[in-house]
Amino acid sequence: MEKLQKDLLWSGIIPDEDPIRGGPAGPYMQSKRLDLYKEHVHKLLSNESAYYCFCTESRLQLLRREAMKCRQIPKYDNRCRHFSNDEVKEKLNNGQPYCIRFKLSSVPEGFDDMIYGKIVHDIAQTEGDPIIIKSDGYPTYHFANVVDDHFMEITHVLRGIEWQISTPKHLMMYKAFNWIPPKYGHLPLILNSDGTKLSKRQNDIHIEFLRKEGVFPLAVINYVIHAGGGFDNKGGRVYIHSYEELIKQFNISDIKTSSNKLMPEKLLHFNKLEISKLLTNERNNRFFVQRIEKLVTDAFPDRRVHFSKTDGSLQLDEHHILSILKWGCARISKLSDLVSPQLAFLWTIPLTTPNVTELGCLDVLKILSMKLIEIDIQNFNKAWINSYLYELAEEHEIPIPTLMNVLRDILSGLKEGPPVAEMIEILGKDSTLLRINRCISYREPCDPIHL
Repeated sequence: MEKLQKDLLWSGIIPDEDPIRGGPAGPYMQSKRLDLYKEHVHKLLSNESAYYCFCTESRLQLLRREAMKCRQIPKYDNRCRHFSNDEVKEKLNNGQPYCIRFKLSSVPEGFDDMIYGKIVHDIAQTEGDPIIIKSDGYPTYHFANVVDDHFMEITHVLRGIEWQISTPKHLMMYKAFNWIPPKYGHLPLILNSDGTKLSKRQNDIHIEFLRKEGVFPLAVINYVIHAGGGFDNKGGRVYIHSYEELIKQFNISDIKTSSNKLMPEKLLHFNKLEISKLLTNERNNRFFVQRIEKLVTDAFPDRRVHFSKTDGSLQLDEHHILSILKWGCARISKLSDLVSPQLAFLWTIPLTTPNVTELGCLDVLKILSMKLIEIDIQNFNKAWINSYLYELAEEHEIPIPTLMNVLRDILSGLKEGPPVAEMIEILGKDSTLLRINRCISYREPCDPIHL
């Protein structure tokens, strides 16, 4: 329950009433409502809508085996429904364990599903009388949801399609209590992109996983809505709806009745849109800085956090982070992309350096280092950098691809990546010089020692 509440809070979906906030219909924990369930199950026993069942687990297993043997649907045979009052009293007086079952009607009654229309299930043909109070005194979902929804004055119920087949028995319970039932609507299944059912064992569908990856709440909500419907999207335009827009535009008649496949690339697209939108508001800067600091330190736990930019440790000053965000927002779909192997160079200095002596680039690197020291920070941009690198390569008769590959390796440790001039600009003057000079010092011969 705590995880569910945490996920709802993260998603921006705040319940009107719950175990934390309380409310007029509490308590909101089933374990604290046992007296209410006990009171109302006795009402069903009194009007003969329910009965005590004394069947042992071994007998129920035998029924299941026999049904499977005969290729029939396993179901309870309703044996205890036919005990007389005297037989029931005797078994109760003898202390026999029991559960309580609800009597299903043999006459099927349909209901109007708000999404699927008229639905008729003859559940008495496919299952036996359901347990509503277990032998430990706790209610089953079927009973508790009816009692809770009535006393919490629920008027509309939207739930998964898997509960549609159980709705007739819930309506029978409302009728047995002489209560007015809510309106029911059932939501279609949401499937994986390959058509298989979602599973709790899939980490990538858990809110906690998405949150850690740097996916934002509105991106997830818009992603699910895009798959399941409930909103007019005839224009086909994909953009982020705010909570207010979603509330205003929701129309139950627009919910799809067919199962819908989740396409992960659409979530990434929605999240990309949300990141771009959030970055337009400077009030979000501090949040982004803190979030990325945590992502980086978690991704590179072996690197000591340091802010002086004088060694190979993490570079996490606020200006650097915000510069990277503005540069990277068009290149990433989620915040965790910023610590992927392709972009790790933004935060850490490569542990190895290329052999620039063999490549004939050592002297050129020294000249480049001197030039970078001299250049005014205001003119330090990719256009100037790119132009100067071409001039340098031509002057020293080094093929431009060779120089660019060497610099990319020095700066990032990558064989492929963003344009070198762009990398230098986003890393900044100090970090670029640090990496180039580090390579030079590793490759420059030491002075001889005179004895």
